[in-house]
Amino acid sequence: MGRAWASAPAKIILFGEHAVVYHRPAIAMPVSQVKATAVAAPGRPDTGIVIHAETIGRQYLLDAAPPEEPLAYTCRSVLRRLKVTQEPDVTLSVRSEIPIASGLGSGAATAAAAAKALARWLGWELSPAQVSAIVYETEKIHHGTPSGIDNTVVAYECPLWFQREQPIEIFQVGIPLSFLIADSGQSSPTRHTVGDVRQRWTENPARYEALFDGVARIVHAAREALEQGDLTRVGKLMVENHALLVEMGVSAPINDALVEAALSAGALGAKLSGGGRGGNNVILVEPRHAQRITEALYAAGARRVLKSTLTT
Repeated sequence: MGRAWASAPAKIILFGEHAVVYHRPAIAMPVSQVKATAVAAPGRPDTGIVIHAETIGRQYLLDAAPPEEPLAYTCRSVLRRLKVTQEPDVTLSVRSEIPIASGLGSGAATAAAAAKALARWLGWELSPAQVSAIVYETEKIHHGTPSGIDNTVVAYECPLWFQREQPIEIFQVGIPLSFLIADSGQSSPTRHTVGDVRQRWTENPARYEALFDGVARIVHAAREALEQGDLTRVGKLMVENHALLVEMGVSAPINDALVEAALSAGALGAKLSGGGRGGNNVILVEPRHAQRITEALYAAGARRVLKSTLTT
């Protein structure tokens, strides 16, 4: 049997992070400029599945991996779902261009690529819904209580309106949107910020429910603005969403500095994206101003700036 290859994109949340964990809606989109890839190839006889996590320089046998190891968990989930009882002799090599612990969905994308590659090598093509379900279980290892948005976006690979326990909606926009994604260079595992917000919510539920409701109102308004192609309104709503994330305690000085630098340089809107306390900011720009804003972001401390476009 030959090789099987698969990939999965990064993702950003345009609106609604953290509140989405508490059943409010969110809008997210894939970022195809950076991806995780996986290749499944024939392995040595009687070795079973060998996982080669190239990005972190680890190689190990599936049989020897602990239950909570994410890639091993993903592989076991695929075998269970496909009802494969005899572990195949295959080497699964996984690598990712996506920065880890930065709000871009690196764990979800890596798991999605691995699941698809292994299934293809076994002769199966997983549907987006199947990939999403497998990755969601893996996401629990990364994030504890994930919203489900990362696994959904990287599995379906298109802009989505997402709300827990509600049907997935493919999201359409009225005009192409140009974004910059500014990497702060500060890693911040999402499960930590999600856990901190949950603790604060437990201690002061009225305040945090009000914050989550405020985010939900912004997300609904943003959907209308995106469908109408009202870029000015979208940008203002991004800034409002960031302010509520600051109130939740999930921003950091670098996130706030990047927002201020982007807006001062002419961005239409800017906010942190994902878990916060570092990670990435997403900035809505007019293409003609993108270079000037990029330079301002680097001057404010960004380690890397990616360009991304959301089309109609």
